[in-house]
Amino acid sequence: MATPANIATLSRFLAHTDANGFTDAQILLLANNEYERLNGILQTETAGGRWKFGDISYTAFPSYLKNLTSGTAAYEIDFSATDNTLNPAIILGVEIQDQDGNYHPIDPITIKEINEQGFSQSDFMETNGRPIYYEKREHMLVLYPAPDNGVSVTLTNGLRIFFLRGANILADVTATNRQIGLPIAWQDAIAWGVAYVYAAANGMANALLLKGERNEKVEELLKFIGVRDQGNRPIMTNKFVQHI
Repeated sequence: MATPANIATLSRFLAHTDANGFTDAQILLLANNEYERLNGILQTETAGGRWKFGDISYTAFPSYLKNLTSGTAAYEIDFSATDNTLNPAIILGVEIQDQDGNYHPIDPITIKEINEQGFSQSDFMETNGRPIYYEKREHMLVLYPAPDNGVSVTLTNGLRIFFLRGANILADVTATNRQIGLPIAWQDAIAWGVAYVYAAANGMANALLLKGERNEKVEELLKFIGVRDQGNRPIMTNKFVQHI
Protein backbone atom coordinates (compact mmCIF):
# COMPACT_ATOMS: atom_id res chain seq x y z
CA MET A 1 0.00 0.00 0.00
CA ALA A 2 1.36 3.41 -0.99
CA THR A 3 1.09 6.22 1.52
CA PRO A 4 1.55 9.92 0.73
CA ALA A 5 5.07 9.67 2.15
CA ASN A 6 5.81 6.77 -0.23
CA ILE A 7 4.54 8.83 -3.16
CA ALA A 8 6.83 11.73 -2.21
CA THR A 9 9.87 9.47 -1.83
CA LEU A 10 9.27 7.72 -5.15
CA SER A 11 8.58 11.02 -6.94
CA ARG A 12 11.94 12.43 -5.87
CA PHE A 13 13.74 9.19 -6.75
CA LEU A 14 12.28 9.13 -10.26
CA ALA A 15 13.04 12.83 -10.73
CA HIS A 16 16.66 12.38 -9.53
CA THR A 17 16.33 15.05 -6.87
CA ASP A 18 15.80 15.53 -3.14
CA ALA A 19 13.69 17.61 -0.75
CA ASN A 20 15.80 20.68 -1.48
CA GLY A 21 15.12 20.46 -5.21
CA PHE A 22 11.54 19.21 -4.96
CA THR A 23 9.74 20.49 -1.87
CA ASP A 24 6.83 18.87 -0.03
CA ALA A 25 4.55 21.73 -1.09
CA GLN A 26 5.43 21.23 -4.76
CA ILE A 27 4.89 17.47 -4.57
CA LEU A 28 1.59 17.94 -2.74
CA LEU A 29 0.26 20.22 -5.47
CA LEU A 30 1.33 17.94 -8.31
CA ALA A 31 0.29 14.73 -6.52
CA ASN A 32 -3.23 16.03 -5.92
CA ASN A 33 -3.51 17.18 -9.54
CA GLU A 34 -2.49 13.71 -10.73
CA TYR A 35 -4.72 12.00 -8.15
CA GLU A 36 -7.78 14.00 -9.24
CA ARG A 37 -6.97 13.41 -12.92
CA LEU A 38 -6.74 9.63 -12.47
CA ASN A 39 -9.90 9.57 -10.37
CA GLY A 40 -11.74 11.52 -13.08
CA ILE A 41 -10.50 9.19 -15.85
CA LEU A 42 -11.67 6.12 -13.95
CA GLN A 43 -15.05 7.61 -13.12
CA THR A 44 -15.57 8.62 -16.75
CA GLU A 45 -14.57 5.19 -18.02
CA THR A 46 -16.93 3.37 -15.64
CA ALA A 47 -19.84 5.81 -15.99
CA GLY A 48 -21.69 3.60 -18.49
CA GLY A 49 -21.47 0.35 -16.53
CA ARG A 50 -23.23 -1.07 -13.51
CA TRP A 51 -20.08 -0.89 -11.42
CA LYS A 52 -18.79 2.65 -10.76
CA PHE A 53 -15.28 3.48 -9.66
CA GLY A 54 -14.96 5.36 -6.39
CA ASP A 55 -11.98 6.43 -4.30
CA ILE A 56 -11.47 3.56 -1.84
CA SER A 57 -9.86 5.70 0.85
CA TYR A 58 -13.18 7.21 1.95
CA THR A 59 -14.87 5.68 4.97
CA ALA A 60 -18.47 6.89 4.66
CA PHE A 61 -20.96 5.66 2.06
CA PRO A 62 -21.43 8.25 -0.72
CA SER A 63 -24.96 9.37 0.04
CA TYR A 64 -26.29 12.71 1.20
CA LEU A 65 -29.44 13.54 3.17
CA LYS A 66 -31.18 16.90 3.19
CA ASN A 67 -34.36 18.20 4.76
CA LEU A 68 -37.22 19.22 2.48
CA THR A 69 -39.23 22.41 2.93
CA SER A 70 -42.89 22.62 2.07
CA GLY A 71 -43.40 24.52 -1.19
CA THR A 72 -39.68 24.87 -1.91
CA ALA A 73 -38.47 23.37 -5.20
CA ALA A 74 -34.77 24.39 -5.32
CA TYR A 75 -32.16 23.01 -2.91
CA GLU A 76 -28.51 23.90 -2.61
CA ILE A 77 -26.41 20.76 -2.44
CA ASP A 78 -23.19 20.95 -0.44
CA PHE A 79 -21.37 17.64 -0.36
CA SER A 80 -18.44 19.07 1.59
CA ALA A 81 -20.10 17.88 4.80
CA THR A 82 -19.60 14.28 3.64
CA ASP A 83 -15.98 13.15 4.12
CA ASN A 84 -14.83 16.71 3.31
CA THR A 85 -15.16 15.96 -0.38
CA LEU A 86 -15.70 18.55 -3.07
CA ASN A 87 -18.99 18.85 -4.92
CA PRO A 88 -19.01 15.88 -7.30
CA ALA A 89 -19.83 16.16 -10.98
CA ILE A 90 -21.70 12.85 -11.10
CA ILE A 91 -24.99 12.24 -9.31
CA LEU A 92 -25.98 8.58 -9.53
CA GLY A 93 -29.49 8.81 -8.16
CA VAL A 94 -31.99 10.88 -6.20
CA GLU A 95 -34.72 9.59 -3.89
CA ILE A 96 -37.65 11.16 -2.04
CA GLN A 97 -38.98 9.84 1.27
CA ASP A 98 -42.74 9.41 1.37
CA GLN A 99 -45.03 10.05 4.32
CA ASP A 100 -44.49 6.47 5.57
CA GLY A 101 -40.70 6.76 5.61
CA ASN A 102 -40.03 4.83 2.40
CA TYR A 103 -37.61 6.20 -0.20
CA HIS A 104 -38.58 6.29 -3.88
CA PRO A 105 -36.23 7.01 -6.81
CA ILE A 106 -37.10 10.02 -8.96
CA ASP A 107 -36.06 10.72 -12.55
CA PRO A 108 -33.74 13.39 -13.94
CA ILE A 109 -35.21 16.00 -16.27
CA THR A 110 -33.82 19.01 -18.11
CA ILE A 111 -35.30 22.42 -18.88
CA LYS A 112 -35.25 21.44 -22.57
CA GLU A 113 -37.37 18.37 -21.84
CA ILE A 114 -39.79 20.49 -19.83
CA ASN A 115 -40.09 22.96 -22.69
CA GLU A 116 -40.61 20.14 -25.20
CA GLN A 117 -43.69 19.14 -23.19
CA GLY A 118 -45.11 22.63 -23.78
CA PHE A 119 -44.34 24.04 -20.34
CA SER A 120 -42.12 26.75 -18.99
CA GLN A 121 -40.14 25.94 -15.88
CA SER A 122 -42.41 28.10 -13.74
CA ASP A 123 -45.66 26.39 -14.75
CA PHE A 124 -44.41 22.77 -14.90
CA MET A 125 -46.08 20.65 -12.17
CA GLU A 126 -47.26 23.68 -10.20
CA THR A 127 -49.23 21.77 -7.55
CA ASN A 128 -47.10 20.71 -4.56
CA GLY A 129 -46.88 16.99 -3.86
CA ARG A 130 -44.34 14.18 -3.85
CA PRO A 131 -41.54 15.06 -6.30
CA ILE A 132 -41.05 12.69 -9.22
CA TYR A 133 -38.40 14.62 -11.21
CA TYR A 134 -35.21 16.48 -10.41
CA GLU A 135 -33.20 18.96 -12.45
CA LYS A 136 -29.49 19.37 -11.73
CA ARG A 137 -28.41 22.98 -12.09
CA GLU A 138 -24.81 23.74 -11.05
CA HIS A 139 -24.80 23.23 -7.25
CA MET A 140 -28.61 23.10 -7.03
CA LEU A 141 -31.29 20.46 -7.39
CA VAL A 142 -34.76 21.55 -8.48
CA LEU A 143 -37.60 19.19 -7.62
CA TYR A 144 -40.83 18.80 -9.61
CA PRO A 145 -43.32 19.20 -8.13
CA ALA A 146 -42.17 21.07 -5.03
CA PRO A 147 -42.76 19.04 -1.83
CA ASP A 148 -46.05 19.47 -0.02
CA ASN A 149 -46.43 20.12 3.70
CA GLY A 150 -45.82 16.52 4.72
CA VAL A 151 -48.97 14.91 3.37
CA SER A 152 -47.17 12.81 0.77
CA VAL A 153 -43.53 13.31 1.84
CA THR A 154 -41.44 13.21 5.00
CA LEU A 155 -39.75 16.60 5.28
CA THR A 156 -36.93 15.60 7.67
CA ASN A 157 -34.16 13.92 5.63
CA GLY A 158 -36.69 13.70 2.83
CA LEU A 159 -34.12 14.08 0.05
CA ARG A 160 -31.46 11.40 -0.45
CA ILE A 161 -28.74 11.66 -3.10
CA PHE A 162 -26.24 9.03 -4.22
CA PHE A 163 -23.13 10.37 -5.91
CA LEU A 164 -19.56 9.79 -7.04
CA ARG A 165 -16.97 11.71 -5.04
CA GLY A 166 -13.88 13.41 -6.30
CA ALA A 167 -10.49 12.15 -5.18
CA ASN A 168 -9.87 12.17 -1.43
CA ILE A 169 -7.05 14.63 -1.89
CA LEU A 170 -3.90 14.55 0.20
CA ALA A 171 -3.32 17.04 2.99
CA ASP A 172 0.28 16.16 3.72
CA VAL A 173 2.88 14.21 1.72
CA THR A 174 4.72 13.20 4.87
CA ALA A 175 1.73 11.17 6.14
CA THR A 176 2.25 7.44 6.63
CA ASN A 177 -1.16 6.55 8.07
CA ARG A 178 -3.49 6.79 5.08
CA GLN A 179 -3.72 5.09 1.73
CA ILE A 180 -4.16 6.32 -1.80
CA GLY A 181 -7.66 5.55 -3.06
CA LEU A 182 -6.59 3.64 -6.18
CA PRO A 183 -6.08 -0.11 -6.64
CA ILE A 184 -2.85 -0.97 -4.83
CA ALA A 185 -0.86 -2.18 -7.83
CA TRP A 186 -1.24 1.18 -9.60
CA GLN A 187 -1.01 3.67 -6.76
CA ASP A 188 2.54 4.53 -7.84
CA ALA A 189 1.14 5.95 -11.10
CA ILE A 190 0.73 9.19 -9.17
CA ALA A 191 4.47 9.34 -8.45
CA TRP A 192 5.34 8.71 -12.10
CA GLY A 193 3.02 11.54 -13.12
CA VAL A 194 4.49 13.88 -10.51
CA ALA A 195 8.05 13.05 -11.58
CA TYR A 196 7.15 13.59 -15.24
CA VAL A 197 5.82 17.11 -14.62
CA TYR A 198 8.92 17.98 -12.59
CA ALA A 199 11.26 16.61 -15.26
CA ALA A 200 9.43 18.37 -18.09
CA ALA A 201 9.41 21.68 -16.23
CA ASN A 202 13.15 21.41 -15.61
CA GLY A 203 14.09 20.29 -19.12
CA MET A 204 15.34 16.89 -17.97
CA ALA A 205 16.28 14.25 -20.53
CA ASN A 206 14.15 11.55 -18.90
CA ALA A 207 10.87 13.49 -19.11
CA LEU A 208 9.50 11.51 -22.07
CA LEU A 209 10.50 8.22 -20.45
CA LEU A 210 8.61 9.17 -17.31
CA LYS A 211 5.59 10.23 -19.33
CA GLY A 212 5.56 6.97 -21.26
CA GLU A 213 5.79 4.88 -18.10
CA ARG A 214 3.04 6.91 -16.44
CA ASN A 215 0.74 6.46 -19.44
CA GLU A 216 1.46 2.72 -19.58
CA LYS A 217 0.47 2.37 -15.95
CA VAL A 218 -2.75 4.26 -16.60
CA GLU A 219 -3.54 1.95 -19.53
CA GLU A 220 -2.97 -1.10 -17.34
CA LEU A 221 -5.21 0.38 -14.65
CA LEU A 222 -7.99 1.02 -17.17
CA LYS A 223 -7.80 -2.59 -18.36
CA PHE A 224 -7.99 -3.83 -14.77
CA ILE A 225 -10.97 -1.61 -14.00
CA GLY A 226 -12.66 -2.72 -17.22
CA VAL A 227 -12.59 -6.37 -16.20
CA ARG A 228 -14.76 -5.61 -13.16
CA ASP A 229 -17.71 -4.78 -15.39
CA GLN A 230 -16.77 -6.87 -18.41
CA GLY A 231 -20.10 -8.65 -18.60
CA ASN A 232 -22.11 -5.44 -18.76
CA ARG A 233 -20.19 -3.08 -21.03
CA PRO A 234 -17.34 -2.96 -23.57
CA ILE A 235 -13.72 -3.36 -22.51
CA MET A 236 -12.05 -0.10 -21.50
CA THR A 237 -9.95 1.76 -24.00
CA ASN A 238 -6.99 4.01 -23.47
CA LYS A 239 -8.53 7.00 -25.24
CA PHE A 240 -8.20 9.17 -22.15
CA VAL A 241 -4.49 8.41 -21.85
CA GLN A 242 -3.54 9.86 -25.22
CA HIS A 243 -2.23 13.40 -25.58
CA ILE A 244 -1.72 13.87 -21.85
